[in-house]
Amino acid sequence: MKRSRFPFVIMGLVLLFFYLPIVILVVNSFNASRFGSGWTGFSLVWYKRLLHEPEIWTAARNTLIIATLVTAVSLVLGTTSALALHRFAKSRLQRVHYTLIYTPLVVPEILMGISLLMAFVASGVSLGLSTIFLAHVTFCISYVALVVLGRLQDFDFSIVEAAQDLGAGWWATARKVLLPMLAPGLAAGGLLAFTLSVDDFVITFFVAGPGATTLPIRVYSMIKHGATPLINALSTILLLLTFTVVIVSQKLSRSNILEGGV
Repeated sequence: MKRSRFPFVIMGLVLLFFYLPIVILVVNSFNASRFGSGWTGFSLVWYKRLLHEPEIWTAARNTLIIATLVTAVSLVLGTTSALALHRFAKSRLQRVHYTLIYTPLVVPEILMGISLLMAFVASGVSLGLSTIFLAHVTFCISYVALVVLGRLQDFDFSIVEAAQDLGAGWWATARKVLLPMLAPGLAAGGLLAFTLSVDDFVITFFVAGPGATTLPIRVYSMIKHGATPLINALSTILLLLTFTVVIVSQKLSRSNILEGGV
């Protein structure tokens, strides 16, 4: 019986729909034309122009600093939340805990941004980079917790108990047994938290104060005044950074799995 090519055609069209705009964006970042109406020649002029845009690099620095801090805090709080949810899943307190962790995933971003803004204003907290950091942590914890919780579903705690029976202390057990086995979940959760923090616009727009500009807000302000090839060049750099982080995280996860298996 001849296999149908229809599923492959549909898959190809879907992939083309997803990735063709990205390819066009990357190609136009090397286009000498200012308006992108047609190919006028290969040029690095827009990348050179980026070097002379201090506002963009200030926004990028703010974004990376916030994303790094948010990832670190979210990994600690999200992992401890996942451990508590997995270990004491049947208690009423943990059911309430799970509801609180799951809620930020289903609440619309605009509603979350407005509620956080009202909370900061009512508390007398000045809007700025600190409020952006706190806002990002509130939803990144949920993603990390659920990713690590999924990893814990197949986790064999008898290995931890065996290590403790052999004389290993809690710190040694956590460092040499627990963390290496959770490494794929931690890497996935950390990468997800970092990406969401870098990418977030709606919530950041509400809680950012004067002078506290992140990259998505800066790009939005640039687009309001008309499309510019600088955005294509900046987006290409961000794509390269994202692919680099993904490749590095996959290699680290693979090496941790091999070490844990050994």
